[in-house]
Amino acid sequence: MPRSLCQITDFTSEEIKQVFDLCAGMKKGEISPKPLQGKSVACIFTKASLRTRISFEVGISELGGNAIYVTDNEIKLGQRESVADAARVLSRYVGLIMIRTFKQSDVEELAKYASVPVVNGLTDLVHPCQILGDYFTAMEHLGSKDRYKIAYVGDGNNITNSWLNLATRIPIDFRIGTAANCTPDADLLEKARNNSDSSILLTEDPKEAVAGADVVYTDVWASMGEKHLAEEKASRLKKYQLNSSLLALADPNAIVMHCLPAERGREITDEVMNSPQSVVFDEAENRLHIQKAIMAFLLR
Repeated sequence: MPRSLCQITDFTSEEIKQVFDLCAGMKKGEISPKPLQGKSVACIFTKASLRTRISFEVGISELGGNAIYVTDNEIKLGQRESVADAARVLSRYVGLIMIRTFKQSDVEELAKYASVPVVNGLTDLVHPCQILGDYFTAMEHLGSKDRYKIAYVGDGNNITNSWLNLATRIPIDFRIGTAANCTPDADLLEKARNNSDSSILLTEDPKEAVAGADVVYTDVWASMGEKHLAEEKASRLKKYQLNSSLLALADPNAIVMHCLPAERGREITDEVMNSPQSVVFDEAENRLHIQKAIMAFLLR
């Protein structure tokens, strides 16, 4: 069975380090041999996308392959035919499958029945490529540390869940500042806390979360598929806005992260987003390089 990336926990700690090494090389243009030469990649999108679609299509091209953009209107995954049958069919045509969708179970089932690697481009549960790229960005800006202090303020969503997944593999001092009814996945939280090399704090006090942090991270308060809850979540999370007064509590050399798109003036202010401490567009660029590294690793 081929290796896939459905969640970060599909990789060991050593394998994640290998992906980071590959990413550094990819960013320098070291792509030889091209692992997708003469192959196509099915890119399935049931959610709209800017960064995921463009970064994957460019990355696939740079790896020598051809990207095929597939929308839900065309295949109706799990409705028109089973996910398992779609996986079996696609495996006869392409060298790799990437999917950005709502249900994590669809990604897991694709990976179970496909005979080619499957990469999770995002689900409601996790966003593995984003967080691997974010950690790589942190290494670039902060240098080597035994354990980064990473503060996340806002909704406990797929970004928070993916940081928790990473904390099971890499030592992290991870602090989550969120409202009581906006917490991350309880199972993933417990698994992260079971790794004694990492420290996990869940608090309703954003100041406690951010104090002395190396990285301060936020995301939209209402994710795609939850926009009908936008005003409700805004009322719950307004004290978690990443603004200059909250950022001032972090380490003076702290960097600011956001996975984008941002709703400026809500979860993050223009002042912080545009500040010298902001690395949000470096993160966006590194999505390209980390995804190339992930695909190359899986195709070995």
